[in-house]
Formats: sequence, C-alpha cells, structure tokens
Amino acid sequence: MTLSNGIWALISFLAGLLLTLAFAPFDYAYLAIISLVTLFLSWYYANSPKQAAFRAYLYGLGLFGFGVTWVFVSIYFYGGASFFVSILLALLFAAFWALFPALTAYLVVKLAFLTDKRLLFWIIPFVWIAIEYLRGFWLLNGFPWFQIAYSQLDTAYAGFVPLFGVYGTGFLIILTASLFSHILITKQRLILNCVVISSLLITGYALKYVQWTTVIGEPIKITLVQGNISQDQKWLPKNLIKTLLSYQQMTHNHWDSDVIIWPETAIPAYLHQVDELFLKPLSLEAKANKTDLIVSIAVRDQKSQQSYNTVLTLGNERKFYKKNHLLPFGEYLPLQPLSGWVLDLIGIRLGSFVPGGDNQPLLNAGGYPFATSICYEDAFASEVIDTLPEAAYLVNVTNDAWFGNSFEPHQHLQIARMRALETGRYLARATNTGVSAFVDAHGRVIKQAPLFKTNTLTENIIPMGGLTPYSRLGDTIILLFLTLIFIGLLVIYYYKSRKNKFTKS
Repeated sequence: MTLSNGIWALISFLAGLLLTLAFAPFDYAYLAIISLVTLFLSWYYANSPKQAAFRAYLYGLGLFGFGVTWVFVSIYFYGGASFFVSILLALLFAAFWALFPALTAYLVVKLAFLTDKRLLFWIIPFVWIAIEYLRGFWLLNGFPWFQIAYSQLDTAYAGFVPLFGVYGTGFLIILTASLFSHILITKQRLILNCVVISSLLITGYALKYVQWTTVIGEPIKITLVQGNISQDQKWLPKNLIKTLLSYQQMTHNHWDSDVIIWPETAIPAYLHQVDELFLKPLSLEAKANKTDLIVSIAVRDQKSQQSYNTVLTLGNERKFYKKNHLLPFGEYLPLQPLSGWVLDLIGIRLGSFVPGGDNQPLLNAGGYPFATSICYEDAFASEVIDTLPEAAYLVNVTNDAWFGNSFEPHQHLQIARMRALETGRYLARATNTGVSAFVDAHGRVIKQAPLFKTNTLTENIIPMGGLTPYSRLGDTIILLFLTLIFIGLLVIYYYKSRKNKFTKS
C-alpha cells in the first residue's frame, strides 16, 4: 500500500484515538478490531522496526492521551498542581505508557525481519500479550488500563474469560485482528482464516451460556451507600460531622438488609479518632439489627506510625482487611527519593500508606466470606483469585471522586466487571461518587447508581461456590504458551541464520 510515512503516522495516531472508543463509557466494541487491523497494516508496510515502533508510539499517544485525560483532572483539580504542571504531567504519563505499543511493534517487526515477514501476523498476538503482561502486572506495580480484553465484555469473546482470563482472551482478540489483517494483505489461506475467526466467535457465544460456578446458599440482601462527597470537601475538618451523620442516616434506613457497604475511606478520619464515639455504637446497632456493616477507613498504627487503607466489618464480627496492592504515586511513591523530591518541588502532596501483606484472612458478612478489594486492587485478577474458592462473592470499595466527571469511573467499573466474570462470583461495588453497582456472575451489570448522586442501591446477590478454569489455573497456561512460542521463534531464527550463513559460504 503506497502511502507515505507521514500518512501512516497520522493514521496510526487516529487509530489509537479510535481504540479508546471501544472501551467504557463509549463501548463501541467492534472499533477495537478496526483500530488494531489499521495498526497492524501500518507495521506490515513499515520499512524497518524503528519505523513501525514510531507509528505504534503515535498510536499509544492517541490511546493514552485521550483515554486517560482523567489524570489531568486528578492532578489539577484535586492534586493542587498548577494548570501548566498538570498538563505537563498528564502528557508525560501518556508519553510513558505509549512506549509499550512502540516496544511491541519493534519486537514484532524485528522478529518478522529476522525470520520471515510472512510470519508477522502470527507473531503479533504473542508479543502483544507478553508486553501487556509486562505493563499490566509488573512495571510500577502494574497499569492494566486499556488491556484489549476489557473492551469485549459484551461480545462473544466474553465467553473465553472464565477459561483464560484477561491475557488469554486478549490473545484471541489480537489473533482475530491479525487474521483480518492477513486477509486484507493476501488471498492466501483466506478460507482457513475465515474458518478460524468464525470458530472463535461461535465458540465464544456458546461459552457465554456455560455456568462454571454453583449456587451455595440463599440470596443475600445488600445495600450500597454512595455518599457523594466531593473530593475537595471530603477531608475538610469542618465537614467531618456532617459526613458521619449522612452515612449514619442512610444506613439507618436499611437495617433490613443483610449487609450494608460504605465506599473507600467513607470516614474521612483515622480509626482512633472516631472509634469510641461513632463506630462502636454503630456496630452495636448493626448487631442488634442482625446486619453486617462494611466500612472503609484509614488506620494509623500508634507505635510504628504506619498508615493503612482498610476495610472494617462491624456488627456480628469486627475484622480488618488492609489494602495490599497500593496505587503508585497515589498511596506510595516509587522511585524514591527522586519521585518525592519532584513532587515536593511542584507542590503536590500525596498519601503515604504501607501494604497490608499477603494471605490476610477473608472477612465475613451476610453469613459468607467475601473477597475484598480496595479501589485499584480490582484491576488485578491475582488479588481476587487468591481468595477462591473460599470467597462466596466479591466486594469492591473505591473512591473515584479523584477523577471527577471523566472517563475513569466508567472504565473502572468495566475493569471490576471482569473480576466477576473471571471468578463466576457476584460483585457488590460501593463508590463515593459513582459508579456504585451490582454485577452478576457473568459480568453483567444488574443495577447501578447514577454518578454524583447521594444514593443507596439495594439488591439480592447469590453466594457462589466452585472455581472457573481460570480461577483454578490463573495465567499459568498463557504464560507457558508464550514461553514456548518464544523458544520456537528463537529456533526458527537459529536455523534461518545457519541457512543464510551456509548459502553465503
């Protein structure tokens, strides 16, 4: 396809913008395939790995530059930075994560040039998912936003999620886009490619109707409390009493529920400041009404002076869960002392928490143990499947007020839905300003509250037992698969190098 490098660069950037529309709140899932096919064609027609990487970098700038504009909202409106600094940091954020599509393109085209360019569309799915895993799980505690599988929660590919999780399902989506790209490039294997794509879609749709987990008890009546406290008002001392009374009143109206859940740090104070006068009397009232109350509050150890972001159960049982997977640059500062020095220089003050540790005992409410995640933790499947099969349902508490009326609350709910689908468990998700929601064991939203409304949401959820295939094996299969393919590519490269050397001699 005779297009100039400049035209391909522009097309790549626009394709990145297009991919954003496949995710929440837009949810045009089919655009993901169109966007990816466009990107892969730009790699095929690249003259070098560097040229492909440049096009992919622009693609990443379009994706992250538009898709995570909520970073600016958080830094400028709630982080205390100036407008210029906020813009700069948001651009740097997008520019950094755009490096990962660029790295993917470079490796794909390099491997294709070293082996056989006709293998390019078969190499793409393996390298793409390997880089997604690096970005989403390892680097800087992981940033799994815009992993491709999240865009397909309402399509046929959702059927594969309980089997293969985010990365395995993502592999199949990238494979589909690669096969479409191959069809556009050459007429070879046209029937085979069409058969593979059709088989994936038919199988995925059929799998959506499989019930991987089983009902283990009567429905639990749960109420979510969405306090709707603006982030710029939340921690002002003058608003503490008003906030506590508001949550107390909304809770009193639902003592007929089995479980009542408050959002992340619903109580804008440390535990020791409100325990005797507020929480202990509230706990006694909850117990008298045979209701389990789940609240979230910061806890400071008076001896070590370390702080924890926690969930606390009151009523029939008083137990803590301490957040373990912390948000970098939000709850702790990586790359110290450099990051602390830079943030001090530009006048941004962030929280400082320590992780609660692995293997914490599960909390109980409504007669069943549940898997707890606080805010960002619901973006990591391993944090949830480690609690199975004991956990009968999932509870997520979060505070997306940091991001205002942006894409983030919708994207975050989309990510949370994936955890329900992977595990075959119902999810109760309480947020400060939205989106509070109930999600069924198939990842479908069954009820949600409107954004920025003081609201309570009540629904019966069903306790589930058993394990989905993914909950049993995690990412082991896809990682083993990627490793074997990588070894295979090395073998192909080795023998091709020997053949070329022999031919020249």
